[in-house]
Order: sequence, then structure tokens, then C-alpha cells
Amino acid sequence: MEIESVDFQGSFPRVNQCPEGDLPEYAFIGRSNVGKSSLINLLCNRKEVARVSNKPGKTQHFNFFLINKSWHMVDLPGYGYAKISKKQREKWAKELNKYLKSREQLYCLFLLIDGSIPPQKKDLEFIDRLGQLGVPFVLVFTKTDKAKPAEVETFQTQYKEILLESWESLPDIFHTSTVKGTGREDLLTFISGINLEHEQVAHS
Repeated sequence: MEIESVDFQGSFPRVNQCPEGDLPEYAFIGRSNVGKSSLINLLCNRKEVARVSNKPGKTQHFNFFLINKSWHMVDLPGYGYAKISKKQREKWAKELNKYLKSREQLYCLFLLIDGSIPPQKKDLEFIDRLGQLGVPFVLVFTKTDKAKPAEVETFQTQYKEILLESWESLPDIFHTSTVKGTGREDLLTFISGINLEHEQVAHS
């Protein structure tokens, strides 16, 4: 898939303010500072589609980008540590839950996980939450360039072993590095495949 156009549609604090319609949505989420904005910029092959910050909790709204006039990429607020009040975190969590439960346009959620560190409790808890809500998702290991290949493989194996204790099967798994530019084609091909599948179903 070639990204020919990227149009910022807006930044929305509430789910009921998000764009209406039936365009496919692919949302990106992860713990604060997991490299979410950097990955979105890599996928779009543009430097500043999503704002990159070294301050956790920078993304505070549902940020919508219209890709190729045909589908949406959504930058979601991160979870975990952020220099915001407890009240604000609870507000984010409530809106995010609404989005995950009610957004019919959401075809797949890309859960970003720091691939350079061991499994984190908050990530595992969020994965379980997605399972409970029945949200289709994949795992995207980021920052794979920041650890030795053997370490990255070990951490991923640990995730798989933990998940298989309660899951019958594993979601699709991708590896990315915004420094090396790896993973971009794999993710875009995956998105293109889902779009095509839904188009075929719609016209059958």
C-alpha cells in the first residue's frame, strides 16, 4: 500500500465528537512514551503527522487522520504513567472504554509494546481488557533496535507464554523500529488486506 494522502481530521476529547460515517478505522495505543506518534509518522512516511514528545501523556484526545481518502488512522491517548491528575486519567479511561466498546468503525486496534524491555503488568492487563471487550487487536513491538535481538526474542517469548496461559491463540505480532524503518510495509500490507476483505464482504 502506498500512502498518497494524509489529512488531519481533528482532535476530539469525546467519543461522541469523533467523525461519523463507516470508513474503516485503525487505532494505535500503548503505554505513554512507547513510540506511538513516531510509528504513525513512519507509517505515513511523513515527519510531523503526529506530534512526538518525550513527555508522557502528550496525546490527550482522539486524533483522526484520513488516509488516502478511504480509511482513518486514530492516535489514541496512552495509558500508564503521565503527568496529569488522577481525575484526568479517569476521564481518559472512561472515554477510551466508550470508544473500544461502541466504535463499530474500529476494524483493528494496534497495541504498541516496548520490545526492548521485559513484559509489563500494565500491558498484560490491557491485553486482558481487550479480550474481555472482544476488541480485534494485534501486538506491535516497538523500539526493537534498543535491545539485542536475543533480548527482544526473549521478551516476546515471555509475552507469548504468559498469554497462552489464558488465551487459546495469540494475536498477530509485528516488530517495528522507527529508527531503522522496519515494520512499515508489514503493517500497511496487513491494513490493506483487512480493507480488501471488508470490501469483498460488502459487495458479496
